[in-house]
Amino acid sequence: MNLSLFDFSDDLQDDVPGVGAAVPGGLGLPAGATADVPADPSAGATGGAQPAAPPPAPLSDEPPGLDLALHPAVWRASQVGGGAHPTSPSGFAALDAQLPGGGWPHGVLTELLLPQPGIGELRLLASVLGTGRCVMLFDPPASLSAWALAQCGLDSRHWLVVRSRPAGQGRQGAAGGPPAALAWQPDTAPGMPRGANRLAPLLPGADLLWALEQALKSGQVGAALAWLPVNLRADALRRLQLAAQAQDGPVFIFRDALARGRPSPAPLRLLLQPAGVDGLALRLLKRRGPQLAQPLRLQLPPVLPAALQAQLQARAEARQVGQALASGAAAPR
Repeated sequence: MNLSLFDFSDDLQDDVPGVGAAVPGGLGLPAGATADVPADPSAGATGGAQPAAPPPAPLSDEPPGLDLALHPAVWRASQVGGGAHPTSPSGFAALDAQLPGGGWPHGVLTELLLPQPGIGELRLLASVLGTGRCVMLFDPPASLSAWALAQCGLDSRHWLVVRSRPAGQGRQGAAGGPPAALAWQPDTAPGMPRGANRLAPLLPGADLLWALEQALKSGQVGAALAWLPVNLRADALRRLQLAAQAQDGPVFIFRDALARGRPSPAPLRLLLQPAGVDGLALRLLKRRGPQLAQPLRLQLPPVLPAALQAQLQARAEARQVGQALASGAAAPR
């Protein structure tokens, strides 16, 4: 039902003939008198009954004329949102069906939370990293293996690794030691989250964040990957999110799983956990759409060749048989 703040009833009576209009005295009324004359002259002449008004339209929960498909940024909370940004397919049909737009988004941050590095996060992103364009990696946790990347179909010649200055280099602090932004956490660092990796930096290097922000603003990077600490300030993440809007490729930031409860401006957040040999479990923590009750289980492409993988599998089975025989022989009779 349309509501209006204006009342046009007086204007209708003055302008529409036959509705509250003056009628001549030939109808048995004094000259200048008014009467409610029906709009249909034939109905008024015969004195027939007026036709019944049509029943009112049923009320709807949605405002009339609202089309949710007009803009890709409009989405229902019970449905997966549309593609507000360009996307690249992930290479996993089950994952693409749950990602807004059907793939990894471009121009925004995608945050991947890991219990530890090296659980298959690069194999998960192999499809979007093998486009042949420049891939920049900021502070990866370990050196890259060109052989392993080649097994996944990735060409490391287009990859550029950027590392922050190690502790002790560059500008010194007031006491002669390394600046706090580049210092590594000791085992008993005050304020260190329980279970945090002692090798994780307390704060990222200012030079690393500057390089990452400038690379995103340039818009010339095919994909950007950055490993950032748990204690990264929220304003630094917002700056990266704003800089990522100029990027025409995906931007992935990796953080420890302890950052799950911390706020993040990234519109897409996933928690990754290992799930067996070459398996990965994904839990969508944040997306344009409802949360999944159960995590997704994906089978990653194996890195080792089939022959070597079969040898390792045979060795593992033989070891299990040996352990079973040893435990049976040691059991009391």
